[in-house]
Amino acid sequence: MLYPIARSALFALDPEKAHHLALNSLRRMERLGLAGLLGCKVSAPRELLGLKFDNAVGLAAGLDKNGEYIDAMAALGFGFIEVGTVTPRPQPGNPKPRMFRLVEHEALINRLGFNNGGLDAFIANVQRAKYKGVLGLNIGKNFDTPIEKATDDYLICLRGVYPHASYVTVNISSPNTKGLRDLQAAAQLDQLLSALKDERVKLTKKHKKQVPLLLKIAPDLDAAAIKDIAQLLLDHGIDGVIATNTTIMRQAVEGHPLAKEAGGLSGRPVFSPSTEVLRQLNKALKGNLPIIGVGGILSGEDAKKKIAAGASLVQIYTGFIYKGPDLIKECAEALR
Repeated sequence: MLYPIARSALFALDPEKAHHLALNSLRRMERLGLAGLLGCKVSAPRELLGLKFDNAVGLAAGLDKNGEYIDAMAALGFGFIEVGTVTPRPQPGNPKPRMFRLVEHEALINRLGFNNGGLDAFIANVQRAKYKGVLGLNIGKNFDTPIEKATDDYLICLRGVYPHASYVTVNISSPNTKGLRDLQAAAQLDQLLSALKDERVKLTKKHKKQVPLLLKIAPDLDAAAIKDIAQLLLDHGIDGVIATNTTIMRQAVEGHPLAKEAGGLSGRPVFSPSTEVLRQLNKALKGNLPIIGVGGILSGEDAKKKIAAGASLVQIYTGFIYKGPDLIKECAEALR
């Protein structure tokens, strides 16, 4: 109920400044014991990937890149939380301004570029969090790591986050790191997944637990690429997939003054293409792997459509910015 008032004030600010102000305010409230004012958790347990989720609605990666706000996010009622993307070394990301609101379309364009404090700071933040629910840790590569050496960065991150993660997401689908999406091509993906699978065998033995590995893909894939990815996921024993990241397409916002800004488009305009990729992926996988549906969810009905297309769980980010904590409750109740 309070969020429409807060949104008016936040939307008067630069999007990135508003982002940090909102997160810091939420964290202060949580630390002051005012969590009850933040949200309302819906108990609708789900079991997936060998994990128990409080409900089917999670926070998508990208909102909390450094894992600084895990407990504040948990207080809002999310059934699970994913933080990152983290890279081995700290990096500032792309030059500002790099985040834009397309309010008429309930959308965002961002070209943040994996801005984060690096793996060591990320792990320290995760260790400080009191949250005991399902926590996904999302890993990527540094912007200046050559694409032919990208696997090295993913392995460094996997080793670092493995003991602290409920599951690990391998992000190869952000449009804001040059060449990253090339890793979705069959030959490169085959090599990356093989290396990750082999490393997980070692980490499982070392830490005496097997942490699920998920792959996050783009909504801009054609049917052949989706089939190739599905087969590689099955061949390498990857545990699940997140569909999808942001889109580089602009047809849905054509004519908007900000439509030509570089970066990934999220929010309502990505719902249809993202859901179609989800549907095709589910068909190609023949129900053999769970899918987390993300992209353009702004209502409980949207969440239900993701499930109908083949998702087992959903995540929100841009919809949360536009609708506030009430969206978490609405989606969780819709998916009871």
